Amino acid sequence: MEGNLDPCPVTEAIKIISGKWRLQIIHVIGSETRRFGELKRLIPAISEKMLIQELKKLVELKLVHRKAYKEIPPKVEYSITALGKEIFPIIEQIKVFGLKRLEINLE
Repeated sequence: MEGNLDPCPVTEAIKIISGKWRLQIIHVIGSETRRFGELKRLIPAISEKMLIQELKKLVELKLVHRKAYKEIPPKVEYSITALGKEIFPIIEQIKVFGLKRLEINLE
């Protein structure tokens, strides 16, 4: 009987954006093309291992595009895909919610 249930769109969306770092990585990449070192510098609290893991997952989910250049030293750039850009309004709403919560906590 469980196999007959339609997938829940909210559950699907949460699976994609869940995790401590995914939305932050998407937000930091934004509309720009970023290199790994830039991302690490802009998100200093994330470990290198976790950043690699999350970028790999975001590429797999088709939210981020990875472009590797055949150069020495190796050069890799990350940019947001059209699908990834669909998350920008969600991030903006979360930001607004967070700002409201910060204001409440400061009162």
